[in-house]
Amino acid sequence: MQKGLLTRTFKGDRAVWGLVVLFMIYSLLAVYSSSVGVAFRSYGGDTTYFLRSQLIMLLLSLAVIVVVSYLPYRIYYSMAGLFLIIAAGLLVLTLVFGARVNEATRWLVIPGTGFRLQTSDVAKVALVIYTARTLSKYQNELKNFGLVTRLFIVPAAIICALIMPENLSTALMIFGIVMVILFIGRVPFRFLLAYAGMALAGVILFALALTLVTDDNRVEVWKNRIENFFSGESDPDEDFQANQAKIAISTGGLFGKAPGRSTQRNMLPQSNSDFIFAIIIEEYGLLLGAVPLLLAYMILLFRGVTIAKKCETAFPAFLVLGLIIMIVIQALVNMLVAVGLFPVTGQTLPMVSWGRTSVLMMSFSIGAILSVSRVVNAKIKNEELPYDDTIEEGRKI
Repeated sequence: MQKGLLTRTFKGDRAVWGLVVLFMIYSLLAVYSSSVGVAFRSYGGDTTYFLRSQLIMLLLSLAVIVVVSYLPYRIYYSMAGLFLIIAAGLLVLTLVFGARVNEATRWLVIPGTGFRLQTSDVAKVALVIYTARTLSKYQNELKNFGLVTRLFIVPAAIICALIMPENLSTALMIFGIVMVILFIGRVPFRFLLAYAGMALAGVILFALALTLVTDDNRVEVWKNRIENFFSGESDPDEDFQANQAKIAISTGGLFGKAPGRSTQRNMLPQSNSDFIFAIIIEEYGLLLGAVPLLLAYMILLFRGVTIAKKCETAFPAFLVLGLIIMIVIQALVNMLVAVGLFPVTGQTLPMVSWGRTSVLMMSFSIGAILSVSRVVNAKIKNEELPYDDTIEEGRKI
């Protein structure tokens, strides 16, 4: 009976559900170990503060995944434009009224709750859904440069421009994710090269404009991080986190120091979020820490492609591929930063790092993927769906 209850509740791709459980186990172990010192100093000796916070968020995220997996995915098709408008509005509010933390204004405090919403995470998911919807709707018109620019690049540029003043790395990552989705959606490669050139020119002009308009900007931080990374030189102040992460990884070796024995967790300011991968390697080593996590994200990518191939129409396929690509690219960026192969960006490790908005939005994304998987599996088994999943404008892939 218990097995039947679990099967009826947790529907969709079983491999994806298994990966969700794996990510949550790594998250609880790594967040607790990496945050003991910070919690002790900041919360009156309460070493379990971050563990309790993450456990609550993971339980909430599990509920989000289950609920979203039962929602008909066609609602994202009809509401994609509205989601994007709301996300853009939240980004504007963040620029005007946002809370400033660590010298950056990236959060919007929800009145009466104290909850800080990182609006770029919301915008990232909204843009992916919008891109998937628009790709499916205009599949036969993607060789029209003007149409592609107007329907895809302009909305992406607006979202990225609103994020860029306070978070250049996230803006560039989001634009890169959109480019990958457009490539998969068969937008001509010459168009993508042109857009990449426009984006580079836009970033340079944007940075110059910021330096002329105000002295209170992050342009110098961007410049120093990029110059130090490509020159190989190390600035003790700018590269402190990256250097501590390298020490954690080098001392972890193949087998790690054992759970709870990290020393660099007391040195890394973002040990439970941006650099949690380094702490995982320090404690569990390459064999039990880095390799299993990397493989887990690759398996997630493979399962996403498998689900997309089974879709009869374009929108659910593009939705799954877009969300999977978003999750995997962010994971790879986080890992590359931790091992020193990419400039410091401040990206969390999806479903593993301590966080709130990021955890919830990633959970929403996984729930949407499982929603498509549930419908696909039901059709393969000729099971009756509780709702009509037909999308009028949907086209065959």
